[in-house]
Amino acid sequence: MPRILPGFVIALTALMMAACSSTPTKEQEAAPVVDGVQRPLPTPAKQPPVQVVETPVKTAVIEKPTQLTGPASLKDPNNILSKRIIYFDYDSNLVKEEYRPLVAAHAKYMAGDAKAKMIIQGNTDERGGREYNLALGQRRADAVKQMMSVLGAEGVRVETVSFGMEKPRVEGRTEEAFAQNRRAEIVYQTD
Repeated sequence: MPRILPGFVIALTALMMAACSSTPTKEQEAAPVVDGVQRPLPTPAKQPPVQVVETPVKTAVIEKPTQLTGPASLKDPNNILSKRIIYFDYDSNLVKEEYRPLVAAHAKYMAGDAKAKMIIQGNTDERGGREYNLALGQRRADAVKQMMSVLGAEGVRVETVSFGMEKPRVEGRTEEAFAQNRRAEIVYQTD
Protein backbone atom coordinates (compact mmCIF):
# COMPACT_ATOMS: atom_id res chain seq x y z
CA MET A 1 0.00 0.00 0.00
CA PRO A 2 1.43 3.40 -0.96
CA ARG A 3 2.30 5.78 1.80
CA ILE A 4 0.41 9.16 1.82
CA LEU A 5 2.34 12.16 2.98
CA PRO A 6 0.69 14.29 5.69
CA GLY A 7 1.36 17.55 3.79
CA PHE A 8 -0.38 16.15 0.74
CA VAL A 9 -3.47 15.28 2.80
CA ILE A 10 -3.64 18.79 4.25
CA ALA A 11 -3.29 20.41 0.84
CA LEU A 12 -5.93 18.12 -0.65
CA THR A 13 -8.35 18.87 2.20
CA ALA A 14 -7.86 22.65 1.81
CA LEU A 15 -8.43 22.37 -1.93
CA MET A 16 -11.66 20.42 -1.44
CA MET A 17 -12.94 22.93 1.13
CA ALA A 18 -12.23 25.84 -1.19
CA ALA A 19 -14.06 24.08 -4.01
CA CYS A 20 -17.13 23.56 -1.87
CA SER A 21 -17.39 27.16 -0.68
CA SER A 22 -20.02 29.38 -2.28
CA THR A 23 -19.05 32.02 -4.82
CA PRO A 24 -20.33 35.55 -4.10
CA THR A 25 -22.65 37.13 -6.62
CA LYS A 26 -21.63 40.24 -8.56
CA GLU A 27 -23.81 42.35 -6.30
CA GLN A 28 -22.10 40.91 -3.23
CA GLU A 29 -18.65 41.51 -4.72
CA ALA A 30 -19.48 45.11 -5.54
CA ALA A 31 -21.19 45.85 -2.23
CA PRO A 32 -18.97 47.86 0.12
CA VAL A 33 -18.02 46.55 3.55
CA VAL A 34 -18.45 49.12 6.32
CA ASP A 35 -17.50 48.28 9.93
CA GLY A 36 -17.25 44.58 9.04
CA VAL A 37 -20.80 44.48 7.60
CA GLN A 38 -21.51 44.22 3.91
CA ARG A 39 -23.96 46.97 2.90
CA PRO A 40 -26.11 46.78 -0.26
CA LEU A 41 -25.44 49.31 -3.02
CA PRO A 42 -28.06 52.00 -3.49
CA THR A 43 -30.33 51.42 -6.45
CA PRO A 44 -29.76 53.90 -9.24
CA ALA A 45 -32.53 56.35 -10.09
CA LYS A 46 -34.38 55.55 -13.26
CA GLN A 47 -33.24 57.63 -16.20
CA PRO A 48 -35.61 58.76 -18.94
CA PRO A 49 -35.05 57.01 -22.26
CA VAL A 50 -32.54 58.64 -24.57
CA GLN A 51 -34.04 60.34 -27.61
CA VAL A 52 -32.13 60.23 -30.87
CA VAL A 53 -32.43 63.42 -32.86
CA GLU A 54 -31.40 63.29 -36.49
CA THR A 55 -29.82 66.38 -37.92
CA PRO A 56 -29.23 66.91 -41.62
CA VAL A 57 -25.63 66.56 -42.74
CA LYS A 58 -24.21 69.32 -44.90
CA THR A 59 -21.61 68.38 -47.46
CA ALA A 60 -18.81 70.80 -48.18
CA VAL A 61 -18.11 71.63 -51.78
CA ILE A 62 -14.52 72.45 -52.62
CA GLU A 63 -14.43 74.53 -55.75
CA LYS A 64 -10.70 74.30 -56.40
CA PRO A 65 -9.03 71.37 -54.60
CA THR A 66 -5.38 71.71 -53.70
CA GLN A 67 -3.37 69.06 -55.45
CA LEU A 68 -1.36 66.97 -52.99
CA THR A 69 0.52 64.95 -55.57
CA GLY A 70 1.97 65.45 -59.00
CA PRO A 71 4.69 67.77 -60.25
CA ALA A 72 2.32 70.75 -60.43
CA SER A 73 1.86 70.65 -56.64
CA LEU A 74 5.60 71.26 -56.18
CA LYS A 75 5.32 74.65 -57.89
CA ASP A 76 1.92 75.77 -56.60
CA PRO A 77 2.67 78.63 -54.14
CA ASN A 78 -0.52 77.77 -52.20
CA ASN A 79 0.67 74.21 -51.61
CA ILE A 80 2.94 73.32 -48.69
CA LEU A 81 5.12 71.34 -51.11
CA SER A 82 6.34 74.60 -52.69
CA LYS A 83 8.10 75.37 -49.42
CA ARG A 84 11.44 73.60 -49.32
CA ILE A 85 13.59 75.11 -46.53
CA ILE A 86 13.89 73.84 -42.97
CA TYR A 87 15.73 76.22 -40.63
CA PHE A 88 17.77 75.11 -37.61
CA ASP A 89 18.91 76.64 -34.37
CA TYR A 90 22.57 77.51 -33.88
CA ASP A 91 24.81 74.42 -33.67
CA SER A 92 21.79 72.09 -33.87
CA ASN A 93 20.50 69.43 -36.22
CA LEU A 94 17.14 68.99 -34.47
CA VAL A 95 14.16 69.54 -36.79
CA LYS A 96 12.00 72.14 -35.07
CA GLU A 97 8.34 71.41 -34.36
CA GLU A 98 7.21 74.16 -36.74
CA TYR A 99 8.86 72.41 -39.72
CA ARG A 100 7.56 68.90 -39.04
CA PRO A 101 4.36 69.36 -41.10
CA LEU A 102 6.51 70.53 -44.01
CA VAL A 103 8.77 67.47 -43.76
CA ALA A 104 5.69 65.22 -43.40
CA ALA A 105 4.11 66.69 -46.55
CA HIS A 106 7.25 66.04 -48.60
CA ALA A 107 7.51 62.51 -47.17
CA LYS A 108 3.90 61.85 -48.18
CA TYR A 109 4.59 63.19 -51.66
CA MET A 110 7.63 60.93 -52.00
CA ALA A 111 5.68 57.92 -50.76
CA GLY A 112 2.94 58.58 -53.31
CA ASP A 113 5.17 59.17 -56.35
CA ALA A 114 7.48 56.22 -57.04
CA LYS A 115 9.42 58.23 -59.67
CA ALA A 116 10.22 61.21 -57.46
CA LYS A 117 13.81 61.70 -56.27
CA MET A 118 15.22 64.40 -54.06
CA ILE A 119 18.43 65.74 -52.62
CA ILE A 120 18.46 67.32 -49.17
CA GLN A 121 21.21 69.93 -48.94
CA GLY A 122 22.54 70.73 -45.47
CA ASN A 123 23.94 74.21 -44.81
CA THR A 124 25.44 76.18 -41.93
CA ASP A 125 26.33 79.76 -41.17
CA GLU A 126 29.97 80.85 -41.42
CA ARG A 127 30.81 80.44 -37.74
CA GLY A 128 32.95 77.40 -36.99
CA GLY A 129 35.63 75.62 -38.97
CA ARG A 130 35.18 74.23 -42.47
CA GLU A 131 35.27 70.55 -41.44
CA TYR A 132 32.95 71.12 -38.48
CA ASN A 133 30.42 72.96 -40.66
CA LEU A 134 30.51 70.25 -43.33
CA ALA A 135 29.74 67.65 -40.65
CA LEU A 136 26.97 69.79 -39.13
CA GLY A 137 25.41 70.38 -42.54
CA GLN A 138 25.46 66.63 -43.16
CA ARG A 139 23.79 65.96 -39.80
CA ARG A 140 21.05 68.45 -40.67
CA ALA A 141 20.39 66.86 -44.05
CA ASP A 142 20.44 63.37 -42.50
CA ALA A 143 17.98 64.45 -39.77
CA VAL A 144 15.46 65.57 -42.40
CA LYS A 145 16.01 62.36 -44.41
CA GLN A 146 15.56 60.19 -41.34
CA MET A 147 12.30 61.93 -40.45
CA MET A 148 11.05 61.48 -44.02
CA SER A 149 11.94 57.79 -44.09
CA VAL A 150 10.07 57.24 -40.80
CA LEU A 151 7.06 58.94 -42.41
CA GLY A 152 7.12 56.70 -45.50
CA ALA A 153 9.58 58.18 -48.00
CA GLU A 154 11.79 55.52 -49.52
CA GLY A 155 15.35 56.23 -48.39
CA VAL A 156 17.07 55.12 -51.60
CA ARG A 157 15.32 57.94 -53.51
CA VAL A 158 16.44 60.58 -50.99
CA GLU A 159 20.07 61.68 -51.11
CA THR A 160 21.84 64.00 -48.70
CA VAL A 161 24.74 66.34 -49.22
CA SER A 162 26.40 69.00 -47.10
CA PHE A 163 27.61 72.35 -48.37
CA GLY A 164 28.61 73.51 -44.90
CA MET A 165 29.12 77.25 -45.04
CA GLU A 166 30.02 77.27 -48.77
CA LYS A 167 26.54 78.11 -50.10
CA PRO A 168 25.11 80.97 -47.99
CA ARG A 169 21.56 82.04 -48.69
CA VAL A 170 22.20 85.52 -47.28
CA GLU A 171 25.51 87.37 -47.12
CA GLY A 172 26.42 89.16 -43.92
CA ARG A 173 27.60 88.68 -40.37
CA THR A 174 24.37 89.51 -38.53
CA GLU A 175 22.23 87.12 -36.50
CA GLU A 176 19.48 87.44 -39.15
CA ALA A 177 21.90 86.40 -41.89
CA PHE A 178 23.25 83.53 -39.78
CA ALA A 179 19.70 82.30 -39.10
CA GLN A 180 18.87 82.27 -42.85
CA ASN A 181 21.99 80.23 -43.58
CA ARG A 182 21.37 77.50 -40.96
CA ARG A 183 19.11 75.35 -43.09
CA ALA A 184 18.39 72.20 -45.05
CA GLU A 185 16.96 72.64 -48.55
CA ILE A 186 14.83 70.07 -50.36
CA VAL A 187 15.63 69.91 -54.07
CA TYR A 188 13.66 67.57 -56.32
CA GLN A 189 15.62 66.17 -59.24
CA THR A 190 12.92 67.47 -61.60
CA ASP A 191 13.74 71.04 -60.45
